[in-house]
Amino acid sequence: MSKQIPSYLKAWLYAQGSLTQQLTKLGQGQFCVEPLTGHFCRLTKADAQWLKMPNTHTSWVREAYLYGSERTPWVHAKSIFPILSLQKQARIFKHLGTRPIGYFLFKRTTPKCERRILYLKQGWTRQSCYTWHGCKFIVQETFLPAFEQFITNK
Repeated sequence: MSKQIPSYLKAWLYAQGSLTQQLTKLGQGQFCVEPLTGHFCRLTKADAQWLKMPNTHTSWVREAYLYGSERTPWVHAKSIFPILSLQKQARIFKHLGTRPIGYFLFKRTTPKCERRILYLKQGWTRQSCYTWHGCKFIVQETFLPAFEQFITNK
């Protein structure tokens, strides 16, 4: 039996454009990124298939919490950049620090995006496979319970 997407989350899961901008607006101008990890690892079989790359490829994985106007994180973000995608303009993604990916991804461009929606143990998740300046990578955003509570109490 598959889980039903709550109606209050549908707009967020299917929204186009920058989640950074959307969360900043919701947080009335407040937004920050807390980097958690950055490490190299092999692509999973599922991610490799989606990116149309062999799963023997190494990728740079960045995980971070995204905060709005609350002290509790709203989103757990995980970005997967195959090493081959960290070339040319995309090399900036390996050195983001506390800067959001969306700041660069949507600056003067609208990248091609394929999306899938999943339910993971952390919560409802949208995975986006972006093609940006010829580079392909995955951005996964899981909406955490604090976010769901915030938007249902608004």
